[in-house]
Amino acid sequence: MSESRRVLVVDDEANIRDLIEVALRFHGFATLTASTGDEALRAAGSARPDLVLLDVMLPDLDGFEVCRRLRASGDQVPVIFLTARDTPSDTVTGLTLGGDDYVTKPFSIEALVARVRAVLRRAAPPAAAPPADDGVLRAGDLELDEARWTVRRAGVEVDLSPTEFRLLAYLMRNAGKVLSRTQLLEGVWGWEHHGNAQVVETYISYLRRKLDPLGAPLIHTQRGVGYALRP
Repeated sequence: MSESRRVLVVDDEANIRDLIEVALRFHGFATLTASTGDEALRAAGSARPDLVLLDVMLPDLDGFEVCRRLRASGDQVPVIFLTARDTPSDTVTGLTLGGDDYVTKPFSIEALVARVRAVLRRAAPPAAAPPADDGVLRAGDLELDEARWTVRRAGVEVDLSPTEFRLLAYLMRNAGKVLSRTQLLEGVWGWEHHGNAQVVETYISYLRRKLDPLGAPLIHTQRGVGYALRP
């Protein structure tokens, strides 16, 4: 998978930037680099990388602002934040802005490469056999086409971000089941730790805001347990 994938490495510390670039190239990735937020935005726009490794602490725009501008422009390139700060509020901020993962310094370079591969796998359109004959998940008047990455409710197309789409698809594949926040973190974000339940709650609220105006609520909260999608 890695041979044709390009990773933009954004960090103002040259030694860290060089270390990551060498490791990624060793594992078969193509790389480009930037040392400021402005450079990162220009590189993302011109080179169209497959993933961005984005340091939070940059000398001009911080990484959160870079990600915010990328998403505002419609660029859904996967983003992994790199930072020396490891507070729950920072993690939630980065991920709710549209980041896909969050790695704290110091980190194992092998673990970082594994996270890059995992995020790229999750960002790729699903290639597995479809859950129904026509490849469409259905729950009541809600339809999700995994092959075309489209969602419709009551015939109206709903525009979702990649993370919102993956979360809704996971809920629909498990329609009727109550899924814990830990199950959703592992199934959608691929995390094995339990410290970011607020990210799940935030994305559930995003889905509700987009789906509920089109009909009766579909995503139900089981207090103290998790969430279930039921028509």
